[in-house]
Amino acid sequence: MKQLSNRHILLGVTGGIAAYKSAELIRRLKDHGADVRVVMTAAAMEFITPLTLQALSGNPVHTTLLDPAAEAGMGHIELARWADVILIAPASADFMARLATGRGDDLLTTLCLATPAIIALAPAMNQGMWRDPATQANVATLQARNIHLFGPAAGEQACGDIGPGRMLEAQDLAERCAGLFNSRLLDGVHLTITAGPTREAIDPVRYISNHSSGKMGYALASAAADAGARVSLISGPTNLPCPDRVQRIDVVSATDMHNAALAVMGQCQVFIACAAVADYRPVNCADQKIKKDNESMRIDLVRNPDIVAAVANHAQRPFTVGFAAETQDLLHYARDKLQRKNLDMIVANDVANTSIGFNANDNAVTVVTPGGEQSIAQMGKNQLAVQLIALIAQEFHCSQS
Repeated sequence: MKQLSNRHILLGVTGGIAAYKSAELIRRLKDHGADVRVVMTAAAMEFITPLTLQALSGNPVHTTLLDPAAEAGMGHIELARWADVILIAPASADFMARLATGRGDDLLTTLCLATPAIIALAPAMNQGMWRDPATQANVATLQARNIHLFGPAAGEQACGDIGPGRMLEAQDLAERCAGLFNSRLLDGVHLTITAGPTREAIDPVRYISNHSSGKMGYALASAAADAGARVSLISGPTNLPCPDRVQRIDVVSATDMHNAALAVMGQCQVFIACAAVADYRPVNCADQKIKKDNESMRIDLVRNPDIVAAVANHAQRPFTVGFAAETQDLLHYARDKLQRKNLDMIVANDVANTSIGFNANDNAVTVVTPGGEQSIAQMGKNQLAVQLIALIAQEFHCSQS
């Protein structure tokens, strides 16, 4: 069920004894990489507490349409936009009737009216209620609106009756939810990207750095998340917002970035070294601001750790992609770096061209692998990132076969 990786699942819980199954459903959805948020009706809270579902989902549970705290934060409209799918499990006969008639008198029905997301219902009710002509008419109305129905199953019910109306089990619902989505290039893959510059301190107010804006790395992180990857973005100092569905790990120095990269070894399957890491750092960082006492100043430098080489030669190495930002002999240096550092792929770009590369919104690159090279013409970094992620995914999957 890798299709659930990075998906936003809004779980609606309505009143009924089957609400206890919602707790297990949250666990199954999260096990497969989904981010789950929960909305409960007033009746649902009579069967299971919001605190239980909050603890399992790791997110606050929403219960009230006009909650001032919620309106100050995400708000009900933002919650509707956040979801990739709204799954109501259990969906009671009353809720289905209200949804079929277009009611918006509580938070959950309002979300269903406002959302562009897929909506799926897991009915749970007495077998007589399920068979009632009114319920069946509501089912037909909802299905005509492209709302998906998962179940119900038949069997013994809490009241002692036997027949259709049981909510499907959590694993079955999770599988059906996954089936709502098409497979993507990197579904279920844990991918780590380094981005931005590093800063190497000279004293408390000065540092050595470079012109990297982080735009290319952040664009790659966003494209990888859209392709289904679980993305860890190890970022040097930038002014960029963290992309949606991406976990950002903030670092400052090359040593910080090196330690953060090694910390994910054994967890990530693809590593993209897009950061512009300082090659050297001062041997000593002054405790206080250095004063202008002389006409000249000497700073002794020492080599920083080679992050991408350390990753590519690690005992638990992932598929490793490097970047080569050069001002001359681009392909010569890129091929040399590919071989010398034991990389699977390298993305080379000419930063001597001021219309691309550092701080620019466009880029043009040549992708080099042991099997050849492919040039990608100048385009926006977001568009380029999508193409690069497609190439990386292709090479990664080939390496696994």
